[in-house]
Amino acid sequence: MADFDTRLDRLDWAGIGVQLDAEGYAVLPGLLGAGEVRSLAQQATSSGVSREFLEPGALGRGELLYFGAGVPAMLEQWRTALYRRLVVIANRWNEPLGVDYRYPAELGDFLQRNHKAGQTRGQSHLCRLGMEDYVSLHQRNDGEHVFPLQVVALLSEPGADFQGGEFVMTEQRPRMQSRPLVVPLKLGDAAIIATAGRPFKGAKGYYRVNLKHAISRVRQGERIGLELSFHDAP
Repeated sequence: MADFDTRLDRLDWAGIGVQLDAEGYAVLPGLLGAGEVRSLAQQATSSGVSREFLEPGALGRGELLYFGAGVPAMLEQWRTALYRRLVVIANRWNEPLGVDYRYPAELGDFLQRNHKAGQTRGQSHLCRLGMEDYVSLHQRNDGEHVFPLQVVALLSEPGADFQGGEFVMTEQRPRMQSRPLVVPLKLGDAAIIATAGRPFKGAKGYYRVNLKHAISRVRQGERIGLELSFHDAP
């Protein structure tokens, strides 16, 4: 935990905030070490995960592996440490949108609010995609208490382990066409992304823009990724 906290403390959080404000995502290059990547990727074959097979025409095609209550201790520590940094940005985002709600400083306190509202289903998971698999555009914003940021990471090496499989986002502003975004990820990279929306300053002040994320079709090999959510689902 101390090592991960040290890594996070070295990051330029002011610059990360500016990037999130401008694009709705910010890449953290090489946040995960080689050993951590291997350890997490091995969880894809663990018996302790709940497997959901995606159906073509719905959320996509491939396999999602949910941790549920059995989230590895390493991930729980990361989630707690990341939340402490991101909650500052999350509360700042609520201000220009006129949202009075403020997120508590600690993840445990926020999850207590989740559970009191009937949100008890953990959403953090691995995503394993083989050739021709993909994940359709979607949001993870079910429930009364939704944290506006989440973290994704890549546990396979583009060009070596797989081809294709780009992490993509779309942003929809009122009365405008959707804006596509490609989030460049390499092995061990993480990215902070907007869960479903963010404030945008227009000519007449701030308003909320809508974002979704997806993974494009894997053309060859196998792609394993991680998605960390800070709120539980109903």
